[in-house]
Amino acid sequence: MKTLLKTKIFTLLVILFIFATSCSDDDNNTTAPPVDNTITGIALKTADLSILVQALTKAELAVTLQGSGPFTVFAPTNAAFTAFLSSEGYPSLDDVPKAALMQILLNHVVSGSVKSTDLTTTYIKTLAKGSASTANPLSMFVNTAGGKVMLNGVATVTNADIMASNGVIHLVDNVIGLPTIVTHATANPNFTSLVGALTGEGQPDFVTILSGEKPFFTVFAPTNDAFTALNTELAPGGIESVSAANLTKVLQYHVVSGNILAASLTEGQVVPTLQTPQTFKVLLTGVPKIEDANARIATITATDVQCSNGVIHVLDKVLLPTF
Repeated sequence: MKTLLKTKIFTLLVILFIFATSCSDDDNNTTAPPVDNTITGIALKTADLSILVQALTKAELAVTLQGSGPFTVFAPTNAAFTAFLSSEGYPSLDDVPKAALMQILLNHVVSGSVKSTDLTTTYIKTLAKGSASTANPLSMFVNTAGGKVMLNGVATVTNADIMASNGVIHLVDNVIGLPTIVTHATANPNFTSLVGALTGEGQPDFVTILSGEKPFFTVFAPTNDAFTALNTELAPGGIESVSAANLTKVLQYHVVSGNILAASLTEGQVVPTLQTPQTFKVLLTGVPKIEDANARIATITATDVQCSNGVIHVLDKVLLPTF
């Protein structure tokens, strides 16, 4: 009898031990909630990016930036978004059209994980599309002069290299609007001579013309060095000897109707300009070039700088029409 009782007690103790161990294991194996270290996840945990999170959610991009990517996001702070809404006349984020908001946000996103040390003064492609082209994403001009990073001449990186599991975040102090031709012309310090000519005394309002939503234009843009070379070419009087009326003709000669990408240019193509009826010729043998009305040759040094209302190709020489 005693033996049977001992056996029952022992069995009960074993059962209790197994139950206790099982409960302990369950407690130890409790699954912790997953940590979201994606770009969206980090933004959700960053107080100064709360408006960005609201914008991403409204534009249905929050899930996109939780994807594998990798992406680089130039993230506007709350103060940047507040200033943007005020300057654009929107009472709140809810008043920004969803389609427009999506493209504005994508204008802050670049493919790949680009750290601040990878950035140089150049053009890069965003994920945004403008009205002028659905094939060529909008360009962003990065300027690293002076030890800081400025984007399209309007936003500065204030906190760089916030690493995410699917890319990197750089905080910026302004929302970067969709760039027009004028935006890119004024952002790039290599175009100061061109901008000076376009805005000079006696010229049409080129700024208004080239910053409008439509029509679309293609601008063959000479650099500062190109204007310096022209000044020497026109010695002894230099560019100053060119009348305002003739300078207008020169500037119009660099503008073409439509959004013409480099891939659509053909050998020997005769291109009509806004300086009607004057044209120039495209030469594609070797390095792409332009032959102007005076048989002068300009090399195309950069192509397809995409703007919301057109595209820019960069020239190393100022084209001259006949006067």
